[in-house]
Amino acid sequence: MAAPEKYPPEAEMPLIGHLIELRSRLLRVVIGVGIVFLAMVPFANALYTAVAQPLMQRLPQGATMISTEVVGAFMVPLKFTFVLSFFFAVPWVLYQIWGFVAPGLYRSERRLILPLLASSTLLFYAGMAFAYFIVMPMVFTFMVGTTPDGVAMMTDIGSYLSFVMLLFFAFGLAFEVPVATILLVWAGLVTPEGLRSKRSYIIVGCFVIAAVITPPDALSQIMLAMPMWLLFEVGLLISRIYVRKEPEEEEPAQDKGAG
Repeated sequence: MAAPEKYPPEAEMPLIGHLIELRSRLLRVVIGVGIVFLAMVPFANALYTAVAQPLMQRLPQGATMISTEVVGAFMVPLKFTFVLSFFFAVPWVLYQIWGFVAPGLYRSERRLILPLLASSTLLFYAGMAFAYFIVMPMVFTFMVGTTPDGVAMMTDIGSYLSFVMLLFFAFGLAFEVPVATILLVWAGLVTPEGLRSKRSYIIVGCFVIAAVITPPDALSQIMLAMPMWLLFEVGLLISRIYVRKEPEEEEPAQDKGAG
């Protein structure tokens, strides 16, 4: 990620200056997401068809998805395209957030936060990919296979999109567990030893969180809880190595904003 434009920061900025900077950053975020959205609009139907493949490939022969609303067939693909454009624009959004907050950070804090921002973006994309390629095929195979005789599974495209978005967000956020673990240890709120001693409670917590934020089926809950636990172990391991070095590299207060 490139350095922010106003970096190093000004020594003192009045409140109105921060508000103007915030408005400028938010405007850039809106423009960036808007440009990506407009570029993807011509492919809205093709994008929805692609995201519907995990279900379409497992429906019985001759079965299709349906639209129960008059404007659903037009609006649902557009809605999915807008959400997808925001996902694709996340690096640009994070760059603007970084440009706003970086001037207020110490050099050691910037060295920690910058790689965490980059890794959190990649982990969120990894969580979505895991949901699309691994979880959704297994969940839909199970759902179609358990449909009672005499019942035709005809899923509304709007309901399907809500289900898929919930899975994407749930798995995207769940894959941020290593970043959250490192930040908690770095902030001094917990220690690696303390987290290790509470491992059994954390495993139970993973299953409870998975039960809350996933659709009401046991398979997706288990497939979310297990990666969360494994990613917690990864975050715990990295925090022991990564955060331990920070106190030795801390600069004095007068170095704030240097760099």
